[in-house]
Amino acid sequence: MPVEPLSQKEVEDRLAELPGWSLDGDRLTRSYRLGSHFAATAMVVHIAQVQEELDHHSDLTLGYNTVSLSVHTHSAGGAVTEKDLELARRVEDLAPGHGAH
Repeated sequence: MPVEPLSQKEVEDRLAELPGWSLDGDRLTRSYRLGSHFAATAMVVHIAQVQEELDHHSDLTLGYNTVSLSVHTHSAGGAVTEKDLELARRVEDLAPGHGAH
């Protein structure tokens, strides 16, 4: 079943539930600063696992102590969809000091 793009308003309304996430052009983006390079690397591994579970993958960048994500849905013409928001929510839940513990 094809995934439908969300309207700008739908995306903005949903981003209110995801502090730190923003819309940059046609992508959802978020950066996290962690306490060390090891912690940032561990977060990348956890994000990769979530992405495999969802079968939806972001552009993921590891810095010294930062992790940055950028995501949209290629199969929806590069628009933001529910799949992107679900990935953002799942990542937010696993981030240190954020979401569920």
